[in-house]
Amino acid sequence: MAEPIRVLHVLGNTQLGGAESRTMDLYRHMDRERVQFDFLVHTDQEGYFDREITELGGRIFRIPRFRMYNYPAYRRALRAFFREHHEFAAVQGHITSTAAIYLPLAGRAGVPVTIAHARSAGVDRGLKGTLTRILRRNLSKKTDVMFCCSRIAGLSVFGRRAVEEGKTIFIPNAIDCQAFDYRPAVRENIRRELGIQDKYVIGHVGSFRYAKNHAYLLRIFAALSDPAGKGENREQSGGKDCVLLLLGEGAGMPQARALAAELGIEEQVYFLGNRTNVNDYYQAMDYFVYPSRFEGLPGAVVEAQTAGLKCLIADAICEEVAVTELVETMSIEEDPAVWARRIRATQAYGRRGYVEEMKRAGFDVAAQAERMMRFYERGGWDG
Repeated sequence: MAEPIRVLHVLGNTQLGGAESRTMDLYRHMDRERVQFDFLVHTDQEGYFDREITELGGRIFRIPRFRMYNYPAYRRALRAFFREHHEFAAVQGHITSTAAIYLPLAGRAGVPVTIAHARSAGVDRGLKGTLTRILRRNLSKKTDVMFCCSRIAGLSVFGRRAVEEGKTIFIPNAIDCQAFDYRPAVRENIRRELGIQDKYVIGHVGSFRYAKNHAYLLRIFAALSDPAGKGENREQSGGKDCVLLLLGEGAGMPQARALAAELGIEEQVYFLGNRTNVNDYYQAMDYFVYPSRFEGLPGAVVEAQTAGLKCLIADAICEEVAVTELVETMSIEEDPAVWARRIRATQAYGRRGYVEEMKRAGFDVAAQAERMMRFYERGGWDG
């Protein structure tokens, strides 16, 4: 039997993040006798997915994190790596800030196809964001293929010319849709486990970092749960108290906890961290709120819709994610109380899953896995 072809994915780490989770979803659905994944990460720390990657037959390689001042050493490490490991059918870079460095080196080492994958439509504030823009300024000329999860992600990473000339390829952030189908029994179990059976549950899933805008989300929730507003919310929530479920981890979590205490809502906010069964927690929610500053295409909003949740998201988020009538948008320039009033005004709705709708829109990972396997095997796209 012929050996499978191998594709190298370049990531910061293998923790529970958007790019990492979507890549692992795809990996699980691959026919690994045809295509195997390996990972090049910028950390020495063991990641959440490391054991699973090894069990699936993948390899994990490590190089030092890029810090600008170590640019020569970073290039040397990459050059040495690709001199030894150029057996890949493709190298797919999810870190676009340094892709203009590592993808050309991979190509020169003999890797036949290099792919830059745009997954975000913005950059962090300050010097880090400025350096990111500079580093990826000519990325469109330094890669063979340009994937993007949305039009605005493509514009942000590759530039208007590449997008308008049709050089970018839209790859939806696909999920295992069936795993997120609405299940009332699971809803009751999770709500009982958390002791929130009689609560109106607002939900959010995302890492605690600048883009996700947790401070604004907490202020929305504070306005929603204010005693003066509970009467307005009585019809949809039966006069019951609200709670906020936050799933995810990250450097910004301590600040979020401190703000929750400052706003007097700490007893109503559940910091649940990372959960392996995140799909079950969507079942427990009544409403999903996502006021991000910027996104590529947030998989969490895809998951929430699949689970049948009404969603209120920032209008800066890409249009491609609004697949169903469940999604409404609002500007984060508004006072958080305006978001709270929109949530209170939401009419009760018959909850059901939206699995088939999401599959038809191209968000099913099983179908995407087959398309991607053909791409990797042929070294090009067949539409």
